Amino acid sequence: MSEKIKEFTTATVTNEKTIELIEKLFTVTQPETIYGKPVEVGDRVVFTASEVSVGMGVGFGFGGVFEAEDDSEDGPDNAEMGGGGGGGGGSQGRPVAVISVSPDGVDVEPVVDATKIALAFFTMLGSIFFMGAKMKKESKK
Repeated sequence: MSEKIKEFTTATVTNEKTIELIEKLFTVTQPETIYGKPVEVGDRVVFTASEVSVGMGVGFGFGGVFEAEDDSEDGPDNAEMGGGGGGGGGSQGRPVAVISVSPDGVDVEPVVDATKIALAFFTMLGSIFFMGAKMKKESKK
């Protein structure tokens, strides 16, 4: 592997911005993010628990380096090389429970996401309809 390729790949993979992005994505999963700040209400302490999802991807592309073996005037000494690279990520969170601590004990109340339930319901109905239509079509053969 030529020195130019080594320099290019090292500079791209160890890019400080990429490392900074990865560090920021993982700071989302710290306990301070999962559990909200406690709020005192009378003799109760109330805080939320959240669901956090983090995703990321990194890609890298490269072309080729063609070094001419023959030093004739017709051929190039070195052909151009390609390159590329990139990455990205995202995170999201939503509350899943409210936790209440009092002298009487601990209460955990789930936070119901009606939108998620509706989407799951309609996805299930669509799957049932699709599979029923496919089974009916196959039974006619």
